[in-house]
Amino acid sequence: MKTKAQGAKTAKQKITPVPNLDEWLEIGKIVAPQGLSGELRVYPQSDFPERFEVPGTRWLWHPGDREPQPVELLSGRYVEGKNLCVISLAGVENRNQAEALRDYMLLVPASDRPQLGEDEYHVTDLLGILVFIQESGKLVGEVVDVISAGNDLLEVEMHEGNEPGKPEKSPKTVLIPFVKEIAPVVDLSSRRIEITPPPGLLELAITR
Repeated sequence: MKTKAQGAKTAKQKITPVPNLDEWLEIGKIVAPQGLSGELRVYPQSDFPERFEVPGTRWLWHPGDREPQPVELLSGRYVEGKNLCVISLAGVENRNQAEALRDYMLLVPASDRPQLGEDEYHVTDLLGILVFIQESGKLVGEVVDVISAGNDLLEVEMHEGNEPGKPEKSPKTVLIPFVKEIAPVVDLSSRRIEITPPPGLLELAITR
C-alpha cells in the first residue's frame, strides 16, 4: 500500500484567528537550517517529490498565525536515507533567517490535492483512524503517525485501559507495516483499518 501525503470572544478574551485548516494540506514541516546560506531542512508529509523539487508558490504557517503566507520555493532535493528534504525559499538567504522559520509548516491549498490510485491514501486521512484485529474484532489502537521507511509503517498508539486507583499507564505504540497482507481492510468512510498481524508483532510495542 502507498500513502500520499499528504485551523467571538469578547474584547477581554481576544483569541488570535487561525485559518480553516480543512482548506489546506500540510506537505512538510521545517525542522532546522541546512548550512549557512539559508537552506532549510524539511520533514516531508507528502510522497509527491514535486512538492519540494518544482519551483513555485507554497505557503508558510505557524500555529498562532492569522493566515498562511505565500512564499516562493526556488529549489529542493531529497536527502537519501534520512527522510528529509532540503529546500531554498525566496528571501531566506542566511542561517539566521532560516532559523526563524524552524517549526513552520509548509502548506498547499486543499484544491491541489492529487488524485490517488488504488491502495493509495493521503497521510492526513489515516491519522486518527482506529485499528482492529480482523479475526477477533478487538481494538488495537489509533494511528498517530505514518512513517516512510521503504514500506510505510503505521504508528499505532495502543488502546490499554487504566485501572481505577492505580497510576495511569504511559501509552504504548507499535509500528505496523502498511501492506495489503497485514492491513487488508482500509475503510476511510468508517474510519477503520483491520489488520492480520503476524505472531509477535503487537508484542513489540514500546512505551512512549
